[in-house]
Amino acid sequence: MSNYEGVLPVMKPAGFTSHDVVAKARRILGMKRIGHTGTLDPQVTGVLPLCLGRATRVVEYMQELPKEYHATVRLGYATDTEDATGTITEQVDKASVSKQQVLDVMATFVGTISQVPPMYSALKIDGKRLYELAREGKTVERKSREVTIYELEMTGFDDSGAYPEISFRVLCSKGTYIRTLCVDIGRSLGYPSVMLKLERTMSAGIPLGRCLTFEEIQRCVDEGTLNSYLISADQAVSHLPAHTVHSSKAAAALQGQRLSGAVVEPRVEDSGLIRLYREDGIFLGLYSREEDSGAVVPVKVFLPE
Repeated sequence: MSNYEGVLPVMKPAGFTSHDVVAKARRILGMKRIGHTGTLDPQVTGVLPLCLGRATRVVEYMQELPKEYHATVRLGYATDTEDATGTITEQVDKASVSKQQVLDVMATFVGTISQVPPMYSALKIDGKRLYELAREGKTVERKSREVTIYELEMTGFDDSGAYPEISFRVLCSKGTYIRTLCVDIGRSLGYPSVMLKLERTMSAGIPLGRCLTFEEIQRCVDEGTLNSYLISADQAVSHLPAHTVHSSKAAAALQGQRLSGAVVEPRVEDSGLIRLYREDGIFLGLYSREEDSGAVVPVKVFLPE
């Protein structure tokens, strides 16, 4: 068995579920301990970071980072899945909007918005995924949830046909459904609509240009060069502040002991996760500051190998 460790940025092809990508990577890499950082629908392409070995322990913290997508919405008809793969549920003969109308509507979606998760989604209600219920012809009430749209930029506008197509780039918080965003933008423009295309162009701070195709991964494994493409677990969560512990206390930190704030530099003033390093730069793990005592306590310890 192989023992790769780190984050492997994969270019997810169309037609694969996230689970399919993990299964294929297990075969190519010859290892079992692989996890992905957020589900993508089968037809969606783009960035899917895979965590290998002990890097699986930082998946949840990578998922907290904003994600970027490039999408295309088509106005004029709606489907039960909110994308082009579904059954048409509503349709108009022609849709007509101006570029300025689209820009004005898009501006209203920047900030914190409410979304109702689509029935065709992996969200669980009462232990069952919504898409499983949808396939059974069932519709259940879903609570709206707040998500954040940090940036929304129109990148294309084509009104040459009866059904205009609008392309955009969006930077958003985790949990944002781009299909639903497409539908809601269409509704605000006065028309039923569907998401036509979607590509994730950044996830966990990893851009599309850093991702490898399956073929490239196989070639790297054959050539023995894959490690040079992996992102270390600590760099994968580089949005967390980095601190150093005095060498005399590094062993205690690795044994999971609580540390006095005085032995960590710079001193940890705020609650929340930090990355802790030995003075020689070796990553010791993720720690956090106790609110009441000010002590630094272990959350995920990474014993040096």
